[in-house]
Amino acid sequence: MKPKAHFIAPELLNPTNPIEVCLIGAGGTGSQVLTALARMSHSLQALGHAGFQVSVWDDDIVTEANRGRQLFAECEVGLSKASALITRCNRFFGTGWKAVNKKFDSQSGQAKAAIYISCVDTAAARFEIAEILKGATGGSHYVNVPRYWMDFGNGKDIGQIILATIGIIKQPKSVQFQTVESLPFVTEEFGELLRQSDNDDLPSCSLAEALEKQDLFINSTLAQMGCSLLWQLFRNGFTAQRGAFLNLADFRAMPLPL
Repeated sequence: MKPKAHFIAPELLNPTNPIEVCLIGAGGTGSQVLTALARMSHSLQALGHAGFQVSVWDDDIVTEANRGRQLFAECEVGLSKASALITRCNRFFGTGWKAVNKKFDSQSGQAKAAIYISCVDTAAARFEIAEILKGATGGSHYVNVPRYWMDFGNGKDIGQIILATIGIIKQPKSVQFQTVESLPFVTEEFGELLRQSDNDDLPSCSLAEALEKQDLFINSTLAQMGCSLLWQLFRNGFTAQRGAFLNLADFRAMPLPL
């Protein structure tokens, strides 16, 4: 039997303009993902690609407890997380990316993007994103038609990355691979597990308290793994994996094949 593979939506390989990416959540994982996206965009541009145009959605502000586990400085305490991260990123990389100091939901509207990346804390937020993205599909061939949703989630020292397609992506004929045109949403495949594990923890009052809930390097490790999957999708044009499960306590990572 031929191995399975998913080929990237063709308009994302050599676009005329930067690809719109919507990053939802600018906390422990989101702040790390933003830096990885900036590095990826810069590297893609060096290879002749148009790169990314990123918008970061988050309605939270930086607190003292965020410093250390998240990428914020002392002078940024009290500022909007999205604005602080985007301002720093734009200055460093020379980008013109945007901060949206709002929650990403059906009430505030949503950005039109080709790639959505969620780094949120609750199952309720994921289900709300899923509902928005189900209505975001389109038949146009323009570059920023919604194509992919990558979701990051984690506990204290475990986590997962799940890549999904938004609708069906037509696949080329392949002699070597059995192509897969649709990848399920995390809410469709793991909905019951998400509901069981959901919690409404209050914000931490200190870094020490925050580290009891999430270990220091779980977010950054997940961010690197997930963005590596996205990087390989752009560099190779296809992927045989659609995510990974990570257990940082005993240094185990398990791919999630197609």
